[in-house]
Amino acid sequence: MRNWSSVAMQWNLANDSNYKPHSPGGCTECKGAITIDGDNYVRNVSYYIIAHAAAHIPVGSYRVKSNTVDNIHQVVFLTPDLRNVMIALNEGKESKSFNLLEKGRTTVLTVPSESVITYVWKYFIKQ
Repeated sequence: MRNWSSVAMQWNLANDSNYKPHSPGGCTECKGAITIDGDNYVRNVSYYIIAHAAAHIPVGSYRVKSNTVDNIHQVVFLTPDLRNVMIALNEGKESKSFNLLEKGRTTVLTVPSESVITYVWKYFIKQ
């Protein structure tokens, strides 16, 4: 959801245990959000990524900021009801803290190691 993208796309929403179906020339080992094996299914990592983002970023939201601070990858969206939603990823082996500055107030946020956090706050517009 960075680098000026306007959408996020999952390569394959569902696949079988042999990573099929897949398009010729496409990824032959990409897991879908769900792997189906007969009557059983497994929710893969991408399932939780999609669910996490979809729970907090509704249709009509748009990205307002995206950066990396001290190896914490962040992206912030403004939702139609004027909430800010920040998703922050820490791929490192140690917890990391950073300052969120909004309208002159600072909030310290901590992202545990190998984790994603979502922080939501209301954006107030002066009238």
